[in-house]
Amino acid sequence: MSRRVLVAGVGNVFLGDDGFGVEVANRLSDEAFPAGVQVADFGIRGVHLAYELLQGYDTLILVDAAPRGEAPGTVFVLEPDFEHADRLERGESGFVLDAHGMDPEMVLGILADLGGRRPRVLIVGCEPAEVHEHMGLSAQVTLAVEEAARMVRELIQQECGPEPAGRQTTTQKEAGE
Repeated sequence: MSRRVLVAGVGNVFLGDDGFGVEVANRLSDEAFPAGVQVADFGIRGVHLAYELLQGYDTLILVDAAPRGEAPGTVFVLEPDFEHADRLERGESGFVLDAHGMDPEMVLGILADLGGRRPRVLIVGCEPAEVHEHMGLSAQVTLAVEEAARMVRELIQQECGPEPAGRQTTTQKEAGE
């Protein structure tokens, strides 16, 4: 049986390069992957991502713009340590107060509140050039989209093995989100 993998493109398309993850998810959304792999654009909908993770994914590949002090357009893969994600301070409702936030620790905290199991988390990140109010990626980050898509494909293959493609992935729009 194939491992269940969720590729989640995140970010705010109204903040320039912050829309990087959304663009990568859109690039990958028409490709065929092994059964159990879903590619989705979650934008800034952290609560929706937490609810989707309740479906029992083994791996979450989060694609996002992430400033680390590198040259703009630099693409990298991280496997963060979310050791403290289950101990985040909660609001009265039991959830972190910002329902539109996309902080990975917040999403995992909501997932824990909902009784879900935390998957392995991999981040495919890109150093942004500009994050301010406007639509569209900078030239450097636009060039990095295909490199990030290639990295995501490799991570999917590592997670699922050399299984033949079994179905088209679905986007959140097609899935009714």
